[in-house]
Amino acid sequence: MKQKRNSRYLASLFLIVMAIGFIITIPFQENIIGRLLQGAFEAGVVGGLADWFAVTALFRHPLGIPIPHTALLPNNRKRMTEAATNLVENNWLSKESIQSKIAQVRITDKLLQELEKNLDSKIVSKGISSFAKKIVTQIDVDKLASMLEKEVKSRVHAFDVKTLLELVVDKILVGQYDEKTFDYLLVEVEKWISKQSTRDQLGSLAVQLIDNADVDGFVKFAIKSFRNLINEETLGNIIYKLVTKGVDDLRNSDSKNRAVLLGKARTFLEGLKENQQVISEINHWKISFLQKWDGKKQIVNILKEIQDKLIVFIEDDQLDLYIYPFLTKLLEELKADQTKIDQIEQWIHKQVMGLVEKNHSKIGSLVRENLDKLDNEKLVELVETNVGKDLQWIRVNGAVCGFIIGLVLTIIKVLI
Repeated sequence: MKQKRNSRYLASLFLIVMAIGFIITIPFQENIIGRLLQGAFEAGVVGGLADWFAVTALFRHPLGIPIPHTALLPNNRKRMTEAATNLVENNWLSKESIQSKIAQVRITDKLLQELEKNLDSKIVSKGISSFAKKIVTQIDVDKLASMLEKEVKSRVHAFDVKTLLELVVDKILVGQYDEKTFDYLLVEVEKWISKQSTRDQLGSLAVQLIDNADVDGFVKFAIKSFRNLINEETLGNIIYKLVTKGVDDLRNSDSKNRAVLLGKARTFLEGLKENQQVISEINHWKISFLQKWDGKKQIVNILKEIQDKLIVFIEDDQLDLYIYPFLTKLLEELKADQTKIDQIEQWIHKQVMGLVEKNHSKIGSLVRENLDKLDNEKLVELVETNVGKDLQWIRVNGAVCGFIIGLVLTIIKVLI
């Protein structure tokens, strides 16, 4: 602004000098030097005034008089705005030039360098923790629980019971869980029969059965004779010995009775695979369970518990113990995979090019919008501030050139 004022003062000073020189040399027209100087000063005044008029007419009406074709900038503001918009949008910042510059930049390499440099910084760590916590806290647990309940019910409902039954049976047989279950039952029976209370109960039950036996004749006489010889304790001990002997026999891997029982059990299990009644019953139970089961509440409680634990985990800065090694390894693997880097680079360039293609017109809109915000006075001031100095020098040059041309023309006139 100061330089513009100085150049304006200088231009005005030159015009004043020319005018004063013209007036002073009027009385000396008879003298050849005076005549030459007067012609030169006269042309300098004309040149200075003409250029002052031209420069002033660019921005405003000279002397406030609305002379036609003056105040060119305010009167042609729309055309100037469109020209500036077109210049910026289609020449200085054209789509082709922007895309060409972007294509020369290896964005992925720069991103990887910055990531590697700042990966262990507190800012990155805090940012990751803050981002992770925000994601966890913004999870809609109720909505997610509803989705999970629906998905679980859908998957369970669609699951083939026959396939499940075949898997269970095959697992039991391959893992010999039938035999292990049989051995477990034998152990439990042995424990149970070893109790004195069990023997007493069995002896008492046996006596009751004998006493209540509905038989006649010789059998009845034989039973009563046998009954007089034994009591509850004796019967209990007899049953205990029989059961213990049977358990010992069944526990022996070479026992025929064991082989028969296990064979029947395995045959039964194999038969379950094709037992439509069992399959139908399980299906019915499955459907009934799914209809009655309100899993949302249970899923919500589980999800809230997980959510709370995750928040505490993040707030205690424990996330860094897992995320930093993971990111470091991921970064190293990515840097070693040039093919993957090129793919990422192509993807980034494609996205950026797409953004440029889609939003390039906004550059012109932005230029137009900012120019439209300026009123005429501010627009004139903006242009004068940036090019006013050069325009004032046009006035200086006009006065000087006019002086020289006037001097030359006057010399020619004198010589002629």
